[in-house]
Amino acid sequence: MSLTYTSTARCCSSALRNPWRPLFSASTSASQQRQRAPTRQWESTAASSASNPKITGIVDQISHLTLLETADLVSNLKTRLNIPDMPMGGFAAAAPAAPAPVEEEEAAPAAQEKTLFTLTLKSFDATAKPKIIKEIKSMLGLSLVDSKKFVESAPKQMKEGVSKDEGEKIMETMKGLGGIVVMD
Repeated sequence: MSLTYTSTARCCSSALRNPWRPLFSASTSASQQRQRAPTRQWESTAASSASNPKITGIVDQISHLTLLETADLVSNLKTRLNIPDMPMGGFAAAAPAAPAPVEEEEAAPAAQEKTLFTLTLKSFDATAKPKIIKEIKSMLGLSLVDSKKFVESAPKQMKEGVSKDEGEKIMETMKGLGGIVVMD
């Protein structure tokens, strides 16, 4: 079966105008259509046939949701399943993990001194703003634009789970640049 140049050009131009329209007519054999059909992972039947049909139905329904509907779905699932919001940002991953408390140590938490602190950028001198932005960029690993937005939205939490020595170093550095950082 051969196609003329005109029909080939017509087929290609219509495919460019509408990429979801099949390229071949009904006279084309099924094996040729399978060879030409794009494979899409989300449309594969091999993965869905092995799973539960109830799950497959839910996945199909979710895949047809808009972005706003998906956001509502996620927030409803988080509230119903009591899933806490995870902090987004590079500085949360850098915080060291606190060891799990032993039940014996829970009896005397008032006697222990606080070891991990939270640093908050309260304010800064307007003339020192570029220096503060550069320091926040290097300290938190943010982009320049994100660092600028971070500094402009002060007061804002900088780091969590910081040791006292590290927190005091950061406070001194920011104080030298013209920023006010509070350790809670």
